[in-house]
Amino acid sequence: MAKKRSGGGLTGTQQAAKFLGVSVLAGAVLAGIALPAAGALGLAAKGTVEGFDEIPSNLKTPPLSQRTRILDSEGGLIATVYSRDRTVVPLDKISPYMQKAIVAIEDGRFYEHGAIDLKGVLRAINRNAQSGGVAQGASTLTQQYVKNVFVEEAGDDPEKVAQATQQTIGRKVRELKYAIQVEEELGKKKILENYLNITFFGQQAYGIEAASQRYFSKRAADLSLGEAAMMAGLVQSPSRYDPINDIQEATKRRNVVLQRMADVKDISQAEADKAKAAPLKLKVKTPKNGCITAVDGAGFFCDYVRKTILSDPVFGKTAEERQKLWNLGGLTVKTTLDPRAQAAANEAAVAKINKDDGVAASVVQVQPGTGKILSMSQSRPYGLDQKQHQTTLNLAVGSKMGGTTYGFQVGSTFKPITAAAALEKGLSPAQSFDTPAQINLPESDFTRCDGKPAGYANWEVNNEVESEKGMYDMTSALGKSINTYFAKLEQMAGLCETLTMAKKVGYERELGKPIKQSPSATLGSLESTPLDMAVVYATFANRGIHCTPIILESVKTANGDKLNVPDTKCTRAMSERTADTINQMLKGVVEDGTGTKAGLSDRDNAGKTGTTNDRKDAWFVGYTPNLSTAVWVGDDVGEKQSMYRITIGGEYYDKVCGGCLPGPIWKIAMTGALNASETPGFAPISVPRAEKPKDPAKGDEGPNKPRKPGDGKPGDTKPPTNTFPPITIPPDLIGGGNGNGGRGNR
Repeated sequence: MAKKRSGGGLTGTQQAAKFLGVSVLAGAVLAGIALPAAGALGLAAKGTVEGFDEIPSNLKTPPLSQRTRILDSEGGLIATVYSRDRTVVPLDKISPYMQKAIVAIEDGRFYEHGAIDLKGVLRAINRNAQSGGVAQGASTLTQQYVKNVFVEEAGDDPEKVAQATQQTIGRKVRELKYAIQVEEELGKKKILENYLNITFFGQQAYGIEAASQRYFSKRAADLSLGEAAMMAGLVQSPSRYDPINDIQEATKRRNVVLQRMADVKDISQAEADKAKAAPLKLKVKTPKNGCITAVDGAGFFCDYVRKTILSDPVFGKTAEERQKLWNLGGLTVKTTLDPRAQAAANEAAVAKINKDDGVAASVVQVQPGTGKILSMSQSRPYGLDQKQHQTTLNLAVGSKMGGTTYGFQVGSTFKPITAAAALEKGLSPAQSFDTPAQINLPESDFTRCDGKPAGYANWEVNNEVESEKGMYDMTSALGKSINTYFAKLEQMAGLCETLTMAKKVGYERELGKPIKQSPSATLGSLESTPLDMAVVYATFANRGIHCTPIILESVKTANGDKLNVPDTKCTRAMSERTADTINQMLKGVVEDGTGTKAGLSDRDNAGKTGTTNDRKDAWFVGYTPNLSTAVWVGDDVGEKQSMYRITIGGEYYDKVCGGCLPGPIWKIAMTGALNASETPGFAPISVPRAEKPKDPAKGDEGPNKPRKPGDGKPGDTKPPTNTFPPITIPPDLIGGGNGNGGRGNR
């Protein structure tokens, strides 16, 4: 009966016998392996293994996880992201010292034996028997490479990693089998190249190129003898010999490698001694990983890129496939980000709001006609450190893409959608109403897309202030943001027609929910996101053609293959005449309406303010023919606070409005993004205005004279040459329930 040492362990002889048993078993499984004709103590692979499956292709060229580079539209680096920091390089880009050092210390007879080193096995058996334990292993560099491939494939899955490294006869035999085939098909040089690219060198560095940059801030091709020896010494135990944490232990290990190189005649003893005497001179480079390192506050843009690749079926049919692609990395992702626009958006987002304020700002810009997202920024920095007021919540988008659950009520920025629906139905911009400051309208006067009434209660609508009453046409009502006018206009245009127009121009609700069919939609009671609102207004700028937003220009794999990317889809949402009319009317908002603080003086521009109930959300969305920008300001943490009597960015506000805070932020973003760019104008069009009755008390004479209702300034008076054509709204395009929302303010 076998004897055991005190403590229950096997004796040294028994350990050796066990090791030999495993080796013999492996040899039996690998029956037919022949020794080289010259009689060297190695194993040849060719023609010696029968009954095994073909070698998996991933052992020939393993899909190594690498860095992904995210670039702006001009090729500049936004950020580098990776699950494993690795840059694959060919053998001729690796220092000869490094090649010799790793072979000397890990497998000195690498070029002499086959996949299995019988001499090494016998030597290990003898050494382990003498030591009474496992003092020396016998794995060749090829076997180590095969094992590393299995570990690499396991990724960060603890269960798979355990399976790849379990100390069982079955795993050892499988490694031996594949090692033989790898030797046959790849050859020594390719195995060495693959090994140096797959191996972990500590400090999050995988592969020799990343490790060389990490410890010495240089390319692997430029490693000196001493540096290469230190790197080769890390492989046995990256944590124990880590030079950053223990320079003395790392130096001792380096010297062991240097002596081994001298012993196998790779270098002279004099060279080894000289290198041993030199101190380790590290030049540590801290790795920069993830969207937190993005330039010009583009962390949220970077994260949107990641979410796009992880969610769009063009990158894989299943979430698992898309995740695997992202984790594998090695991608070169060229995005739509315009560096000038991003710098301007970032400057604007923090110009008037501090990161530690109780409210935050989101700024997003879209290019009309292409759907390209040019910038995305906000006042709180991207990151995980809440003490530094960082966040990863992207206020510009919905929850599916890393943003808020429902978005934000859009307030009066919805009103141009109602105006567009009215114009498409054939109503004239001169349509006027004598509107009081407060009205009550029956909900039954508003019909949903299923033909049913929106409700049966009375809808109470109030203007911002009591003095906002009188005669308004569409132009002046947009300029002054008159709630009661737009409630009546929606009544004439139709609730279903208005919400159908909203869907056409890109107004979306989060979580795939249909737009709620409530009359209060025209006042912005429903939620949306800054990105969607920038897209909506880009439709006006693009003369009625809506283009879905995109963020990717191209994606290439590590080997240069181009992947398909999502394309924008452009469809006509309204006639050119309708869009041109909206553009002219919204010019009045920034010229002498609620958005005068936002207006640009050097080019055509238009926009709309928006403030929701209790001033919990404030907006300015505006555009030029070549850029659409949405700015939102509000509480992004917990229960939303009202923005009354509040200090933001060091400035006190009695009450925040769309024109007094988001508007100036918008102006900064637009000015910086458009600096030195072309200045195209909106298509000219005559917008008919309502006639104001003659008032002898004010000196009016003659027939009724067209005036700008609300401000008395002369405006365009020519009637349209063509009527606004009606449209037919298909039933049941938009679902939803009834009910009332808040009221939209300026």
